[in-house]
Amino acid sequence: MAIRVECYCGYRGEQEPRVFWLGERRLEALEILDRWLAPDYRYFKVKAGDGNTYILRHDQVGDEWTLGAFTSAKISAPDRSWK
Repeated sequence: MAIRVECYCGYRGEQEPRVFWLGERRLEALEILDRWLAPDYRYFKVKAGDGNTYILRHDQVGDEWTLGAFTSAKISAPDRSWK
């Protein structure tokens, strides 16, 4: 899914997502939880203002952003109290 992203460009010229849009919905990237590189892509695991976690993928060659994955904050851990 293609998304629109506004970035902060750090002192080394590396882009970090600060705000992204899912359709008309604007989400602030509150925290970058993880980041990693692949041959043509950069990945960012971000905690958004809605409490959910998103993986954003940046195609460095085409300069395009896509949503790679989503985890809802409403999903709770399984109840293991019966053990």
